[in-house]
Amino acid sequence: MSLSAAAVLAESAVRRPDHPALIYGSESLSYREVWYRARQYAAVLRERGVGPGDRVALLLPNTPEFPSVYFGVLALGAVVVPVNTLLKSGEIGHVLRDSGVKFLVCAGSLLGEGTESAAAAGVPVLAVWSGGESGGPGAPAALGKPGIPRLDELAAQAVPVDGYVPTEPADLALILYTSGTTGQAKGAMLTQLNVVMNVDTTMLSPFDFQPDDRLLGCLPLHHSFGQMCAMNACFRAGATLVLMDGFDAQEVLATMERHGCTMFMGVPTMYSALLDAAELDGRRPQFERGFSGGSALPVAMLEKIQETFGCTIYEGYGLTETSPVAAYNQKAWPCRPGTVGRPIWGVEVEIARADVEGRIELLSPGETGEVVVRGHNVMAGYLNQPEATAEVLVDGWFRSGDLGVKDSEGVLTLLGRKKDLVLHGGFNVYPREVEEVLLGHPAIAQVAVIGLPDETYGEMVCAVVVPRVGNTPGRTLARGIIAWSKERLAAFKCPRSVEFVDAFPLGPSGKVLKRELTARYTRGAGAIGGSGAGAGTGVDAGVAP
Repeated sequence: MSLSAAAVLAESAVRRPDHPALIYGSESLSYREVWYRARQYAAVLRERGVGPGDRVALLLPNTPEFPSVYFGVLALGAVVVPVNTLLKSGEIGHVLRDSGVKFLVCAGSLLGEGTESAAAAGVPVLAVWSGGESGGPGAPAALGKPGIPRLDELAAQAVPVDGYVPTEPADLALILYTSGTTGQAKGAMLTQLNVVMNVDTTMLSPFDFQPDDRLLGCLPLHHSFGQMCAMNACFRAGATLVLMDGFDAQEVLATMERHGCTMFMGVPTMYSALLDAAELDGRRPQFERGFSGGSALPVAMLEKIQETFGCTIYEGYGLTETSPVAAYNQKAWPCRPGTVGRPIWGVEVEIARADVEGRIELLSPGETGEVVVRGHNVMAGYLNQPEATAEVLVDGWFRSGDLGVKDSEGVLTLLGRKKDLVLHGGFNVYPREVEEVLLGHPAIAQVAVIGLPDETYGEMVCAVVVPRVGNTPGRTLARGIIAWSKERLAAFKCPRSVEFVDAFPLGPSGKVLKRELTARYTRGAGAIGGSGAGAGTGVDAGVAP
C-alpha cells in the first residue's frame, strides 16, 4: 500500500494546474508552478544523495521557498524536519544532531545562526534566497561564502523529477520539534498516514475549504498550525494561500481587503491585535470564517471578533503530537463559545484520571481529568526518547497533559495544563475558568492566571494582567480587580495578587509561556511595588478557602 504526503500538492497541481496556489506580495504562483519548483528542488537533493527515509532540516521563513523545498523533500520519500526560525545556534544544533539530518536548507537571512549550528553538528548547508526576504545583516555576504551552495540557483537549472516516490503509511513524513516546556525540545515523529489523514479530515471539517477560498496565512510555516492547517489543508483543497512573512495586524487587515480573503487562522493574541488595529484605522475586512487555536480564546473576544468582522469564529484544540488537530467546533453543530468542540472524524478524545500513571482510566461525562486522544492523528512517538514516549502513549491513548471536561453531548472544554493547575488550600483552581471571569473586567485586555508558592495555602492565585489602553497599572487598579473578582468567584479562586505587564512571553504557537511568568514572580514573591510596566503589586486579596 502506498501513501505520500507529497500528493497534497501534486494532486492539486493535476486538478487545478492554473489556479493560484500561493500569493506572496506581488508574486502569484499557480499549482503547476509550485509543484514544478518542488520537483526541481527534489532533483537537486536527489543528485546530492537524498533518498527515502533521509532527513532534511528546513530553516526557512514564510516565503514561497518553504513549500517548494518542503514538498521537494517529501517527493523523494525523505523526512522534513522544520526548524523554528526564532531559535539560536545552540538550539538549532540540538535539532540537527537529534534528528540526524543529511542537510540543512537555510534561508539567506538566517545563515548567521544556521551555519554556526550546522558546523557544530557536522551538517552540510544548502542556502536559498528569496527576493521577498528581509535579509538580515550580512546575509548577502554569507551567501557568497565558499562551500555554501545556492540550492535555489541549482534548482532553477535542474530538470525536475517526474513525480513523487511511493511511501508506506507508516513511513515517517515529518519530525516536528515541540517547544520544549521541560528540558530540550523533543521530536514528534509523524507518519505519512498521520499527515494525510489529518489534512484530509480537517480540510472537510472543521475548515470546510472550498476551491475558491483565499486564506490569509501569517502563522509560521515551521509550526504545525501554520504548516498543516493553513498550508497543507489549503493546498489539498486546491484553494489559495495568501502568505505573509510575519504578523503585523494593520498589514493583515490591508492584505485581507486587497486579496478578498475569505478565511483567517490565528492564535488569540493575533485576534486581539486585529481588534485593536481595526479600532485604530477603521479597516473591517469581512471574511466568512476564522479559526483559532494554540491557546484559549476568551468568549468576550470571540464575540467581539464576530461582530467586528462579520464572520464565524471556530475554536479548536490540537497538539504537535496529534498532527495537530484533535477537536474543533464544526459547522455541523452549533458553535459553543468557551469550548473546543467535538473530536474530528476518526479521532476519539476522552477524559481520564489525571493522577493515575501507567494506565488509562476513563471518566464519565462531567468529570474533570486529563485529555487523552486516540486515532489516526497520534504520532509514532518521540525520536530517540523511548521513555518519554512510554509516558505519553499509554494503552493506545496519547496523554496530552491538558485538563478538561466533556459534557453529555461530547463537547470538550479545556481547563488548562495539568502542570498549571493551582492547588490553593486543598482546592483545585483551573486557570482557564478564572481567566474567563477576569476578562469581563473593563480594565483588562489580557490575563494569565498562575500559581505562586504560599506558606499557608500551598499556592496562591496570581493574575498577570495586560491592562487596556487608558488604565494605569498599579496598586489602585490591582485592588479594584481583586475586589471585583470577589463578587464573581468563590473565595479560593480569587487572585490574591495582581501583576502587570505590557505583553506576555509567547511560545512559537502563540501560547502564553506561563512557566516563565511563574518563574519571574516566584523570584519576586513577597515584594511590594517594583519598576516599569512589569511591576508587581503584591496586593493581598485577603481571601481564604
